[in-house]
Amino acid sequence: MGCSHVQSEKQASYQTISSETAKKRLESEKGIVLLDVRTSEENLEKRIPGSILIPVNDIKNQASDKLKDKNAAIFVYCRSGNRSAVASQEFANLGYINVFDLGGINNWPY
Repeated sequence: MGCSHVQSEKQASYQTISSETAKKRLESEKGIVLLDVRTSEENLEKRIPGSILIPVNDIKNQASDKLKDKNAAIFVYCRSGNRSAVASQEFANLGYINVFDLGGINNWPY
């Protein structure tokens, strides 16, 4: 009885996606946002073509300006996968509903 309100509160969440699935979807679907959450220095060294940069520490300040559509598919990546998980949860907490953690660019074979 006393716990019924807990069930109605849904934890904001995101999904993980493999490099293979992400590559196929990027090639076949329009409107997917490929998002790099590393530093601008890391982005200059190596990046996945077509990605946009919002460093993980700047998400709260830049998300609403750079990513206006909260329904758009967003594939988030970083260097090794740690920051992409943090960033994916942050986007979910901000109300983005189609967020996918792609992990690290180190695991991107393309």
